[in-house]
Amino acid sequence: MRFLGIGEDNDLGALYHGLAAQGHEVRVFVAHEASRDVYGGMLDFTADWQAELGWLRAAGDAGVALFESAVRGPAQDALRRDGFQVIGGSAYGDRLEADREFGQQVLRGFGLPTAATHGFTSYAAAIDFLQRRGGRYVLKFNGADSPRTRNYIGEMADAADMLALLAMYQSHHTAAEPPDFVLMQHLQGVEVGVGAYFNGQEFLAPACIDFEHKRFFPGELGELTGEMGTLVSYRGSEKLFHASLGRVAPLLRDGGYCGYINLNMIANEDGLWPLEFTSRFGYPGFAICEALHREGWADIFRRMLRRDGLQIATQPGFAAGVVLTVPPFPYSQGYAELSKGEPICFRPGMAAADRAALHFAEVARLGEHLVTSGTCGYVGVATGVGASVEAASAQAYRVARQVVVPNLRYRTDIGERVHRHDLARLSALGWL
Repeated sequence: MRFLGIGEDNDLGALYHGLAAQGHEVRVFVAHEASRDVYGGMLDFTADWQAELGWLRAAGDAGVALFESAVRGPAQDALRRDGFQVIGGSAYGDRLEADREFGQQVLRGFGLPTAATHGFTSYAAAIDFLQRRGGRYVLKFNGADSPRTRNYIGEMADAADMLALLAMYQSHHTAAEPPDFVLMQHLQGVEVGVGAYFNGQEFLAPACIDFEHKRFFPGELGELTGEMGTLVSYRGSEKLFHASLGRVAPLLRDGGYCGYINLNMIANEDGLWPLEFTSRFGYPGFAICEALHREGWADIFRRMLRRDGLQIATQPGFAAGVVLTVPPFPYSQGYAELSKGEPICFRPGMAAADRAALHFAEVARLGEHLVTSGTCGYVGVATGVGASVEAASAQAYRVARQVVVPNLRYRTDIGERVHRHDLARLSALGWL
C-alpha cells in the first residue's frame, strides 16, 4: 500500500516506520519546523503534502492519506470529496474535540448526563464567576493543539487555588487573541475511556477500554502532561461503549468521520459522565493498542476503507504503556541545551521481541545510533502485554529498564491504581 502521512509533529512516526518496514511505501509531511528532525534518517519526508497527491492517486485503492491530528478536518473532507481515501477524522470530529462545550452539548442530546461547563474568553470573567460561586472546577483550554500542561484540576472547595492560577495566567497573557477555555464542574469517580475505529458508516469491534495516567509523577502528583502511561484492553468494554460512544455513530456518519475516536468519562453512582472527545489517534494510545492487535495496521486500515468487515483481530488481556522522557518534558524550554541529541542505548542481550515493544517518538538516526530529537524530550513508550494488569505492567517495565538514556525518567506506578481500585469499582457499578 501507499501511505501519505500528514501531521504537525510526526506523532505517528512509529506507525509510519512500522508500515515502511513491512514494505509499504510511506511519505511523511511534518508541518512544524521544530519537529522535522523526528525520525530523521528513518523515513522519507516531503515538504509539501499537496504536491504528493498525484503520487497518492496513482496508487488507486492502495493509496491512503493518513492524518494524525484534529486540526485539519476541512482538508480531510475536501480530499474525500475529491475521491481520495482518508483516515484520520473530519471537520466535525475536530469540533467535537476542540470545542468542549459543543462536545458536551452533543452528548446531552443523546441523554447522557454532563458536568456543568462554563465557557470563557476572559480571565477576569472567570475570576468573577468563581468569586461568586466557589467550588471545585477543572480548567481546560479549548483547541485540539492547546498545551495540556496549562489545564488544571482545582483542589480547594473555595476555589482559592483556581482563582490564584487564573490571576497568574491573566497577568502573563500577552497574546493578541483572547484566551479560550472552560471551567468544568469537578466530578468524583473512576476515570475511564472507551475508543473505537469508525469506518465512515459504522464502528469496528471490539471497542477498547483505557485508563490513562496523566500526571507527571507517581501517586498522581505534578502537572497534567497529556499522558504518562495507560492500561488498555479490548475485552469488557461493551456496556460502556453502547451506553456512551456507540450512540454518536449517526452524527459521525453524517459528519464524514473515518478514523479512531475516544470518549473519556467519569463513572460513579450517578451514571456515566462524559468529559471530552479525542477525535484522532491517541499518543501513546495507538502504540499500546497495537500491542494487542493480531493483525497489522495496513490490514485494519484496508478493512475500514473497503468496509468489508467490522471485526479487528485482537488478543485478550491487557496492554500497558509506560512513557519514557528526558528533561525538560513536558515542556520545551531548554530542551536543546538539556537533552536534545542524547544517545539512546540498550542493555546487552536485549531480545528482538523487547525491542519491538518499544515505540519511539522524538528520535532520529545519526549514523548507527538513535538520538533524541524533536521539541520536548518525549522519547517513546515501552509496552507490555499480560493476562492481568499486573502482568502487563511488569512486562512494560521490564522493557523500559533495558533502555539507557542520560536522565531518562518515567512513572513507576502505571497500572497500580487500575489493579487496586478502578476495575473493582467499575465492576461494582455494573459496567464490567
